[in-house]
Amino acid sequence: MKTKYIIFGAIMVLILANSCEKDIPRYTEFKSYAYANNDESGGNWVPVLLDGATAVDIAPPETTTSTAYLTEIADIKSKMDNINDNQRKSIEYWTNNAVVRWNEIALELIAKYNLIPGPNDDDTYTLPNPNTPDGPPGFPFSHPPYASRALAYLSVAQFDGLISAWHYKYQYNRPAPYQNDASISYAYEPNDIPSYPSDGAVLARVSKNILSTMFPLEVAYLERMEKEHLESLLLSGGNVQSDIDAGVIIANSVSEIALERAANDGMKNAQAPKAVSDSIKAAAFERFGWQWENLELPVRPVGLTPLFGKVKMWSIDDVESVRPIPPPPLDSQEYRDDVEILKNYADNMTEERRAIANFWQDGLGTYTPPGHWNRFANEFIVESKMNPLRSARTMAYMNMAIMDAGISCWDAKYYYHYPRPIQTIPGFRTIAGTPNFPSYTSGHSVFSAAASEVLAYIFPEKAQIVRAWAEEAAISRVYGGIHWTFDATVGTDQGRNVAQFTIDVAKLDGAD
Repeated sequence: MKTKYIIFGAIMVLILANSCEKDIPRYTEFKSYAYANNDESGGNWVPVLLDGATAVDIAPPETTTSTAYLTEIADIKSKMDNINDNQRKSIEYWTNNAVVRWNEIALELIAKYNLIPGPNDDDTYTLPNPNTPDGPPGFPFSHPPYASRALAYLSVAQFDGLISAWHYKYQYNRPAPYQNDASISYAYEPNDIPSYPSDGAVLARVSKNILSTMFPLEVAYLERMEKEHLESLLLSGGNVQSDIDAGVIIANSVSEIALERAANDGMKNAQAPKAVSDSIKAAAFERFGWQWENLELPVRPVGLTPLFGKVKMWSIDDVESVRPIPPPPLDSQEYRDDVEILKNYADNMTEERRAIANFWQDGLGTYTPPGHWNRFANEFIVESKMNPLRSARTMAYMNMAIMDAGISCWDAKYYYHYPRPIQTIPGFRTIAGTPNFPSYTSGHSVFSAAASEVLAYIFPEKAQIVRAWAEEAAISRVYGGIHWTFDATVGTDQGRNVAQFTIDVAKLDGAD
């Protein structure tokens, strides 16, 4: 696997080389590997949404000596004897850890739809509408809050589905086809994990279901990828059709529960109407004597998702309990000092600072800051040779923390409604595009700090480096001129604080 790490203060040429490459989702380069651990007790772990691993009932499989099973074995052997080059490439692509591949597909779609709708001919704006996804404009606009939520639901559904699959695997303990028939050559590294139900089928169906809801214009593409993945499970010699059918049953049930939560988590109200947005703005001015103004021309009537801070969180009951301290008043010495810091950065921009600002930009047309940290996690998962269940756990808790952190950040943004530097520093110029929502706290800082804390918990040997990356992501926004230093420092503390709630949940799930 070719891993590219960016370290704070790294050699300039390396930072510059990576600053463009990372904006485009790419496939992690790896082949199948022997799992570091099979996690035989994984079926006893505590799910996030399911009441337990047995919440979905799966009937016992046919025995390996039954006529029905032997017929299935004969069927896959026939298919394997007639495999073509495209099918071989598919088997190689999906590998024996498709958690990574489905996450990469999600990142690809996030980048594709991370395009803010432009103004109409009359300078008005039309919002993407899930009821008419063809638009114009097309649905969704996969901005950072949307991306964080899509990744969280995808990862949680995968994790819960695999806990259930692991439970039944070891309850029924039916060996994989290649273990029952020595003439079957398994395409991947062999392991002793039972094949019924198929964990790959859980991932294929649950991922297709969740992502189809999040990206409705991509249903045909996702169905094609699911079909390809399911076929590869048979052609690899790792599953028979009944393994796959049982995995699909689990996936459909878990998907239904996850999507019901998504339908009622408040996200549909996040992009508030102008009257609500104006009332939020007025309330902030009454409290603090300041308010953020959208300087975009033509002016958008509403900033990005003013009510994302009201969306249901995963690990925290009350978003106000993690709301950060107020930012400094605009007539305070702390504020004036920060003005001078930003002006100094702008007047004395170095190539290193510019490269750092560019690397962490994660703007329109990219997989956003949450996606950036998912890419890191994918690389760590492969490097650590995690099995699919433990991989899904990593992604679930990281993306739950990222989404909770984003909700907390947006609560602070619209509660405090703090102006951006370009609004209050006369003649100030930035090197990064200024987002259309309030300044305090920095989303990059909060997202990155939350992600890094979960990764530090799961990969303690990487704690120092991921925390350094989070701090670099935070200061990058100050270098770019679009955030105050306290947006970054308080946002980093905020993200770490929010992540601890998720980590506390993770520590009780039975996996450690």
